Amino acid sequence: MSNEFILIPGRTSRQGCGISEGKFGENYQDEIRQLQVAPEDMERLALSDGDRVKVRSETGEIEVAVVAAKGDELPPGVLFIAYGDLSSQLMGGDTHGTGIPTSKGLDVVVEKVAP
Repeated sequence: MSNEFILIPGRTSRQGCGISEGKFGENYQDEIRQLQVAPEDMERLALSDGDRVKVRSETGEIEVAVVAAKGDELPPGVLFIAYGDLSSQLMGGDTHGTGIPTSKGLDVVVEKVAP
C-alpha cells in the first residue's frame, strides 16, 4: 500500500475571507491547518476527519489534521493544503531563478499519527 501522494498547496476562498480578520484569526488558522484528502484515500488509509498525519517532502515534515475533500474535488493520490506556515515547511528554497519556490506538485509521503 503506497502512502505517496502529490501535494497541491493553494489559496481557498475561506482563507481569503479570513485574511480580513487577520492571519491569527480563527477562520484563517483553521483553513491553513488542515489537509484535504480524497475520500477514497481516507478510506484506504483508515483516516477519519480530524485524524492527524505526518506529511514528509524532500525538504521538510509537518503534522496536520486531515479532512475528507468534498465530492470529487480531489482525485485519489492528490492532496490539498491551503498556503500557510505548514505548507511552506514542505517547500524547498530553490527558486529556479524565478524568486518563487516550487509550490505545486510536491511529492510527499503521508503517515497516520497514533492518537
